[in-house]
Amino acid sequence: MLERLPSLFRSALYALRGGFLVRPLAIALVLGAAGAVLSSLEESISEISSWVPTILFPSQQDPAVAQVILSSIATSIMTVVSIVFAILLMTLTLASTQFSPRILISFVRDHTTQWTLGVFLGTFSYCMAALPAARALPHPFVPAATVSGAMLLALGCVAWLIFFIHHISQSISVNHIVDRIARETELVIDEFMPHVRSPFQLDSAVGDVFPSEQTSALLNRKSGYIRYIDIDRLVGIAREYGIRVRLERRVGHFVPAGVPILRATKPERMSEEVELRLLAALDIGPTRTMQQDVEFGVIQIVDIALRAISPAVNDPSTAISCVDQLSRIIICWLGREQPRSTYYAPPHVARLIVPWISFEELIDTAFDQIRHYAVADLAVSLRLIRALQDIAGATRGPDERQLLVQLARRILAGSEMHLSESELERLKRRVAELEARVAVATPGTAISPAASIA
Repeated sequence: MLERLPSLFRSALYALRGGFLVRPLAIALVLGAAGAVLSSLEESISEISSWVPTILFPSQQDPAVAQVILSSIATSIMTVVSIVFAILLMTLTLASTQFSPRILISFVRDHTTQWTLGVFLGTFSYCMAALPAARALPHPFVPAATVSGAMLLALGCVAWLIFFIHHISQSISVNHIVDRIARETELVIDEFMPHVRSPFQLDSAVGDVFPSEQTSALLNRKSGYIRYIDIDRLVGIAREYGIRVRLERRVGHFVPAGVPILRATKPERMSEEVELRLLAALDIGPTRTMQQDVEFGVIQIVDIALRAISPAVNDPSTAISCVDQLSRIIICWLGREQPRSTYYAPPHVARLIVPWISFEELIDTAFDQIRHYAVADLAVSLRLIRALQDIAGATRGPDERQLLVQLARRILAGSEMHLSESELERLKRRVAELEARVAVATPGTAISPAASIA
């Protein structure tokens, strides 16, 4: 259990960073403590009440009025919270049905929603904490400054409610949803791939650094998705025991229990303790997260695009917006130095091999399903090819550009049975433009004939 503590702690931190309850709870506790402390100070230092203008709170000698004000604000706030968030849940249910159930996590992590809940619950906590201070026995006392603060908080809640309604009306629009997912995915890229790509970057393809050595397979003990890989910890364990380790699946893959997930050399050095330490360096859970998983953000946008071009919805404009955001993510990914697949400790001694998503896999995830289901939609097909043109301008290798040309030809081939001749001519012109750009960018490189593209 102790071996899994770092992994559990990291997973908890990630959940708390965007959790729906942490920020509202913190705000509620702070405002509740403020109400209790302010009312206590006001009772100890009577001069504080005299600072409150009479026009703001005239009944400074009647504790019953203060009690009514505090209790009314607390009751009203909780009523508003119940109604607003019931409507919000209904809106989220409709949005998940219309777009994708995976977008709910974006709403839960939305800071404005968390601040709204926190401000309302904090105002309620403030009033409840200050309410006992307003009393008639054993001697009358009215916390005038505290009650005035509650009135100001109530006015602030009204203004915040108007802002929250405006925010929700914007956040449920599909363009805003897709843009938010793209921004979150770019943040993952910034955190996981912080360095700008060098024009002389070496190929990071995964290879087998121990082809002739005997290896032992470590079976997964918990079914779920690989959400995080602790690279430093795996390298440290491999160096400590003088072994080499290879991860069989990459981040985002589902691994059933009982399936090999790691493979290590020198089976005679493997023990139950070593296996537990190696497996504890992997965070495996029932759902995918975006800690190291760029593909998960792409999948969310693809889900929205596929629903948009389905016959039941028939909204190609939404699919076009999704294609635009997907090209944005891939261009951002291309501009960063790709993570290493082989890790050494000490230098020139390979200790760990980790597979990461490749350009080809990312392109297929982003565009292949959309291409397949948009064969009868000229607008979406044209935008797909234009996105490939934009991506081709950001690529630096001939192999990457060749993949883009092949995908464009598959788009054209799939549309031949569903579009008219005039529409096909537009697609052919755009594919020809892409091929010309690739030919100019990679002089001396022959483009494979279209007939070879299935």
